[in-house]
Amino acid sequence: MRLSQERSSAEWRSRAVPCRAGPGAVPEMAAEREEPGPARGAGACPCPCPCPGPGHERGTARGCPSSALPAPGHGAMERARHRLRQFDIGDRFSGLPLPRAAVLLPLMVRAGRLHLLLTVRSLQLRRSPGEVCFPGGKREDTDRDDIDTALREAKEEVGLQPEKVEVICRLMPGIDKMNNLVTPVVGFIEETFQVTPNPDEVSEVFVVPLEYFVKPLDYKTFSYKTSSGYSTRVHCFTYHDQEHRKSFKIWGLTAHFAVFLALVIFGERPTFEVDYDLDNLFSSSENYFTNLYASIHERKKSNL
Repeated sequence: MRLSQERSSAEWRSRAVPCRAGPGAVPEMAAEREEPGPARGAGACPCPCPCPGPGHERGTARGCPSSALPAPGHGAMERARHRLRQFDIGDRFSGLPLPRAAVLLPLMVRAGRLHLLLTVRSLQLRRSPGEVCFPGGKREDTDRDDIDTALREAKEEVGLQPEKVEVICRLMPGIDKMNNLVTPVVGFIEETFQVTPNPDEVSEVFVVPLEYFVKPLDYKTFSYKTSSGYSTRVHCFTYHDQEHRKSFKIWGLTAHFAVFLALVIFGERPTFEVDYDLDNLFSSSENYFTNLYASIHERKKSNL
């Protein structure tokens, strides 16, 4: 992966829409934009089945691996595809009355190992400057669904063209501290992808071996109570990047999504405690989310 700063800051300002995706304790992932329009649910796969839903087809703009991506039989990618499609939620939660946002979890293979691409938010941003996050932001009226949102934001933030992403699935969503419903969209990208970060939004881009989120070298956790009173475990990883010769702190909702992604793909127990029943990962993750949402819903009713 090569970094490029070919586009000037002024050029980016003319077209980019700032992403407010910061981790925080329960991170601010959403930009201050218009309320999302109705989600497109027709034809979506609502169940955790291995069949791909809309946008997963190879050779489409919403899920098109280029010729540089490893073939389907490539071991690490093929195993990951199979596992991820079993956890695809489709449009399962599209009817919830919350503002919607989405992030892209970009996976690539390096030396036979899966890696995850992350960004560092620009210090110019008002919310969560300098925090690690995934490319993403709030849904716009022109977005058909969460996949569109994630791909559009990735293009605006790091120059990742939608046709260069093989979209695999949407995993269980989270809720940020602004009560936005944030859906993680998982997709494969090329190892040779040339990053062109928007300097108004992104200061750095780096990759982490996915297994670091189940077997970290530098990890801590703490309990956090949301604004609705729901107690949750917050993961905090410090990744010492040899390429950049610096350390990155990955925590909050960003770490939450990274951990769940690693649990789904590897199917093994991490070296730390999580909020799921690992023998029933899908159902327990759904219970975790519905309990979190219920706590927010009850708080809203009590404030009426």
